[in-house]
Amino acid sequence: MSVRNEVHPIALSDGRIRVVIENLQPAVDGGRFPIKRVTGDEVVVEADCFADGHDVVACSLKWRFAGSDWKSVPMEPLVNDRWRAGFVVDALGSWEYTVCAWVDPFQSWRHDFARRIDADDVRVAAASGASLIAACADRADSALDADLLRAWARELAQLAQDAATGVDALKRVGNDAARAAVACRHPDLRHAFTHPQTFPVTVERERARFSAWYEFFPRSASDDAGRHGNFADCEAWLPYVKQMGFDVLYFPPIHPVGRSRRKGRNNSLEAKADDAGSPWAIGAAEGGHTAILAELGTAADFRRLVKRANELDIDIALDIAFQCAPDHPWVLEHPDWFKKRADGSIQYAENPPKKYQDIYPFDFESADWRAMWLALAGVFEHWVGEGVRVFRVDNPHTKAYAFWEWVIARVRALQPEVVFLSEAFTRPRVMHRLAKVGFSQSYTYYTWRNTKQEITAYFTELTQGPGREYFRPNVWPNTPDILPAALQYGGRPVFMARVAMAATLAASYGIYGPAYELLESQALRAGGEEYLDSEKFERRVWDRTRADSLAGFIAVLNHARRTNPALQSDAGLRFLSIDNEQMLAYAKTSADGANTVVCVVNLDPHHTQSGWVELEQDALGIQPGQVYQLHDLVTGSHFLWHGARNFVSLDPHTTPVHVMELRSRLKRENDFDYFL
Repeated sequence: MSVRNEVHPIALSDGRIRVVIENLQPAVDGGRFPIKRVTGDEVVVEADCFADGHDVVACSLKWRFAGSDWKSVPMEPLVNDRWRAGFVVDALGSWEYTVCAWVDPFQSWRHDFARRIDADDVRVAAASGASLIAACADRADSALDADLLRAWARELAQLAQDAATGVDALKRVGNDAARAAVACRHPDLRHAFTHPQTFPVTVERERARFSAWYEFFPRSASDDAGRHGNFADCEAWLPYVKQMGFDVLYFPPIHPVGRSRRKGRNNSLEAKADDAGSPWAIGAAEGGHTAILAELGTAADFRRLVKRANELDIDIALDIAFQCAPDHPWVLEHPDWFKKRADGSIQYAENPPKKYQDIYPFDFESADWRAMWLALAGVFEHWVGEGVRVFRVDNPHTKAYAFWEWVIARVRALQPEVVFLSEAFTRPRVMHRLAKVGFSQSYTYYTWRNTKQEITAYFTELTQGPGREYFRPNVWPNTPDILPAALQYGGRPVFMARVAMAATLAASYGIYGPAYELLESQALRAGGEEYLDSEKFERRVWDRTRADSLAGFIAVLNHARRTNPALQSDAGLRFLSIDNEQMLAYAKTSADGANTVVCVVNLDPHHTQSGWVELEQDALGIQPGQVYQLHDLVTGSHFLWHGARNFVSLDPHTTPVHVMELRSRLKRENDFDYFL
């Protein structure tokens, strides 16, 4: 029988490494995809770190901005071999982190030394400790630390050699906590183990986490029914958008609209001579995805609009729809980029029973895929060059995931401020994969979540499920494609409640306007979700001065969002108990605990509803018996509450929602009480 002399520990090059690092969090699919943060965020990392036996383990968190030197900080023990530390990301781009752990000889000695009792045992251990301290001094990168540690080592060694030294004196010197802290700064890392995998972080600007979107069609920006809207008209809308408090102004595609197979009004297959067609049928003889519809203006006009919007802290977001009208130049120049039918003709887009005869989808299995990818990336790069920093991507789930991962990384390398919104109303795993590969924000199912149970379950999943590290929800109560049944039949109370919930449940939300604030509710057909006289197929003229407009109400909501940090993140959401199924109650608290907003919504658009709301007083820092104030940010009313249970009644025909800032600190001045 042969004897094998080789020893090959699994995944280790040195068998003396005894530590184990497991369950490093946060991590998306084991570190395959990055977690997401914005500048200024702290990334809190935890890991299980342990070793065989009873020796003391020490850990450090390592992190760096991509391409820079590693930094590290000691991790603190929690319970059950769990460790934690954090670092702050202060620049846009790619970061990474990992964990290093080791069996620490000095800390192991110190742990045992404190428990020793026998005099001879203490004396021998003190001599061993002196040697370990001297070794720490040799590793010190600070002369001050080195001198302190050498003096400590000499003192301990001399006491150990002197038979007259008592146990108390040895223990007092050996257990010196202040000098031990210095020694711990210079550990023996010869047998340290660094987790072989680094875990990525994508750091974006704050607008990727917190944003309010307003969508309208530039061609409808004119107040003259006989004139096509243009970028100058859009510029005139900017004060209106700013006054409502939106910081992203999103345009459907602004490119030339195809003439071949153009759709008529209300999606008719027969277009009249003056029908504008669908902006998503992109491309005509005059150009494609980098061209501008002539009626809207020139590239210079567009750049001026972007500049003026930026001065108001508004981002112009463009819709990127990777599909072509039949007369798009690419159809003639690159026919291999499109799928063919059996008769050799190009296959138009379908989502049975819906048919989009005016649109050709790209074939992501094309043999010429490399050239196609580069051309599509060039679309983003062109508009980044024109000053665009936000893109809403149409139907990304119908394009290859590998393409999105590649192109988003490519664009971010060019301009790290770019924010991508995924418009993918599709299966959950598909939506989550798109978020993983790089989209900053994602559309959600909020549009169809109406009941208390549906909303509670869905937003609990969004904010507390594993997707919270990478899936940033952007909730919309309507879109040009979707007029939900609730808005068709619920009237003004539902419009108010749905936009209020969107603005407060999620840090990012949007509306399609002016249809929303002007209460547009007529569907093309009963039971459907398409707007009658949809702007997707025709120009509209909107009277934004109507007395029944919700613009003022929306402005109040957006002001509340800007002035309350609790509403600027999804992390602090928790639902509250209220004893009425027609009422929804929830609270959001900022990361530092300093700001809490409590919301109560009447989900019944027809009747007044009442209920008892239960607040978690301990979690909100409210002492038993303490009186606290809730200031309604919508109406300006003030309510004094006390105890955990308080009564709320909401009439949907006046204000169907409370958005209340919690003011729990009572200050006395000049014999008057008031809240801060």
